[in-house]
Amino acid sequence: MPTTCNRMYAQIQRPSGPDSDTSMTSAPEDRPLLVVDDELSMREFLSVMLKKAGHEVRVADSGEEAVALLDAGERFQVVMTDLKLPGINGLEVLDHVKTVDPACQVLVMTAYASAETALSAIKKGAYDYITKPFKIDEARIAVDRALEKYRLVSENLFLKQALEQREGYGDLIGTSSAMQKVFHMVARVAPSKTTILVHGESGTGKELVARAIHRQSGFADGPFMPINCGAIPENLIESELFGHKKGAFTGAHTDQEGLFVAAEGGTVFLDEIGELPQPVQVKLLRVLQEQKIRPVGASQERQIKCRIIAATNRDLRQEVQDGNFREDLYYRLSVIPIELPPLRDRGGDVRLLLEHFLHHYAQELNNPVQGISGPAMELLLRHDYPGNVREMQNIMQRAVTLETTDFITVDSLPPELRNGRTRHPTSVQVTPDGVDMESLVEDLERNLIEQALDLTDGNKTEAAKLLGITFRSLRYRLDKYNL
Repeated sequence: MPTTCNRMYAQIQRPSGPDSDTSMTSAPEDRPLLVVDDELSMREFLSVMLKKAGHEVRVADSGEEAVALLDAGERFQVVMTDLKLPGINGLEVLDHVKTVDPACQVLVMTAYASAETALSAIKKGAYDYITKPFKIDEARIAVDRALEKYRLVSENLFLKQALEQREGYGDLIGTSSAMQKVFHMVARVAPSKTTILVHGESGTGKELVARAIHRQSGFADGPFMPINCGAIPENLIESELFGHKKGAFTGAHTDQEGLFVAAEGGTVFLDEIGELPQPVQVKLLRVLQEQKIRPVGASQERQIKCRIIAATNRDLRQEVQDGNFREDLYYRLSVIPIELPPLRDRGGDVRLLLEHFLHHYAQELNNPVQGISGPAMELLLRHDYPGNVREMQNIMQRAVTLETTDFITVDSLPPELRNGRTRHPTSVQVTPDGVDMESLVEDLERNLIEQALDLTDGNKTEAAKLLGITFRSLRYRLDKYNL
């Protein structure tokens, strides 16, 4: 999972200076392992073993030295510490590690094994407990498992921090170039009063975009009023939007304010605007032109003050040509269009969103699932998500609900994923408006590289072979895309 961690770092702006929290100042994979033992032979043995496995290793001959390294800002993926140390002992080292860097995993070692010391170490947050003398394979397995736990915990921490940095966007998450363009457009249009038309397939997050615009606009203190134009019967939609007077129609026993009045000073979000009946389209055009409404059965108009954001999954230009949608209303609505990409075109955002929903539902459902198993992650990354982000959200909610282990397994995924439906290459059409070929190629390259790295467990040499390119070429692209 290294690519996600690196993308997290690209999003997070860290503080600097002597008073800054330095617990997250280096990428997880860049951090060494720390061995703490007062016996020179044990330090040398573990150092050689870990370096042969490809790890960078630091050593400390006392608890005091280990604490000093941590206080100086050094951070580690895993700390292996002897429990019985002169001065500051192993349990105190464990306490200090968990205080300054909760993601770091601690393996405690002792030649004085007992149930009490083991339980005490685990209760204080140690990942595992190994007894001297131990076999090399035993130690390697313990370290590998601790490293995997570290990566899972650190990714959750960085994801949470990244979301906090992007508070204005809420659950609208993505690092792909397509989503960065959406974020940039949201930031530019939010302060204005201009009408916005958000276009995208079902489940891509059109309402999330509308809410993000609302939160960053001058209407943020007012209400956000969404309405699905396709979910309300045609004979009721006009009354819902504009209100009605008593006696205006059968069942109208009292005056009722409509959505536009209820949204005074805020934002009206008209989802699936393409479903709006033509008679109502005429009245909506009047609202956009004059900021005035006339309730059903009323003789006078009423001035309103609110912003309108519309959304659709239809091609409204085609609807205009087919005579289903008013051309003048289309141009009024689409003063500034925002195009939301489907999930299949968002490259590395798939893994990012999977981990976001895992973290979200683990908390909401009070199920301490820590991550996604390798086989399950492979299926989730290969799925084509025709229902886009909404489908992924439902899949992860189901998986967290059903999972009884620490990791999402294949058995918790829906049948269509277990049957192996895979993501198909996207067929791109050049339209009269043109396409951003450079962005499409970049997203495709990024996605292929991430898939290759996933399949090779991060081995760049093997990933380059899978992609049919040289290692140097892969390294250039990793730097280019900040992977």
